Amino acid sequence: MKKLTVKTCAALLLALSITSQATSQVDPINVVTSAVPFLRISPDARAGGMGDVGIATSPDANSPYWNLAKTPFAASRTSISATYTPWLKDLGLNDVYLASVAGYHQLDEEQAVSAAIRYFSLGDIQFTNYSGASTGSSRPREYSIEFGYSRKLSEKLGIGVALKYINSSLANGDPNGTGVVYKPGSAVAADLSLFHTGVNEAGEGLNWGVAISNLGSKISYTTDAQQKDYIPANLGLGVAYNWALDETSRFTLGLDINKLMVPTPPSLDASSNPDSALFEYRNKSIINSWFSSFGDAGGFSNELKEFQFSLGAEYTYNDQFALRAGYFYEDKLKGNRKYFTLGVGLKYNVFGLNFSYLVPSGNGVNRNPLSNTLRFGITFDLDNNTNGSGNTSMTN
Repeated sequence: MKKLTVKTCAALLLALSITSQATSQVDPINVVTSAVPFLRISPDARAGGMGDVGIATSPDANSPYWNLAKTPFAASRTSISATYTPWLKDLGLNDVYLASVAGYHQLDEEQAVSAAIRYFSLGDIQFTNYSGASTGSSRPREYSIEFGYSRKLSEKLGIGVALKYINSSLANGDPNGTGVVYKPGSAVAADLSLFHTGVNEAGEGLNWGVAISNLGSKISYTTDAQQKDYIPANLGLGVAYNWALDETSRFTLGLDINKLMVPTPPSLDASSNPDSALFEYRNKSIINSWFSSFGDAGGFSNELKEFQFSLGAEYTYNDQFALRAGYFYEDKLKGNRKYFTLGVGLKYNVFGLNFSYLVPSGNGVNRNPLSNTLRFGITFDLDNNTNGSGNTSMTN
């Protein structure tokens, strides 16, 4: 049982999103944050082993999480995946985890439908007031449910759209006795995606993709209509090149670049009117918040710092065995997540297993709290319908 106040619970959620490491007092840290950060956790063991690369890699059952437009190009007509991720194990939290299930079905050679569910548990939490007295306990949890449709525009190009419902229950009632009444928050959002494959019949060529995710309403956890938070709208760009080393061996190198479409918090130290700056920040319209996020960091160099980079590689042998490695980079002033990942995949007939591991990094107070994160997933390719796209690689 974890004894946490509501503020501590919120701090834990922030750690899930940014997991900042210690930096110099001189550096002006200004991290872009949002509500429901569990939507930014990779729910996919294959991509997790490649540094969270998934926008332009070969399609699989977890494509709805990365780029829904890939599903009409998948080799299997129907595929289902389930993944379990223990979270923040390096902080001694044993009851925090993310569980996910995803899948798609090709209606014909041109179009597909998909569905995905994420469930994030923050474990058992005991709330206390400022005097340390217990005010009750709860089991905070968050989940999202989404349904999507995708189709080919040509033999090489596809589009996808998905709608999702998001629910976040962190606290109920007035656990701290402060007069602030908490309630579960909910939001609706959409994902838009584009995928182009240049892979030929030999299994070589360049894929690229664009995915805009979590375009939706704000979310509120209190009865105060003014206290609404942004959800993590995100722009993702990805490329992946595939080499056919011989008849049984293939190698893929991929790069994803992501940018949160969430306003940068105002620098209160530099503001002559902090209250006005905070009011303007919190009360931007949804559409305005998306576009303003590309020019509110304080100069071009600061905008570049808000981009996250993932580089990953995958070697597959005979579509039955895969080795993966990757690296994730985030600027030290925008979250400071930097880590290497490793992964392995095994497939027999229609059944597949995938594992990924986040390599420990840092020491002491600089140790990455995401160290030793292990994901594992299972997949079922219910048939093998090679549809001529050339993407017949081992799926997750």
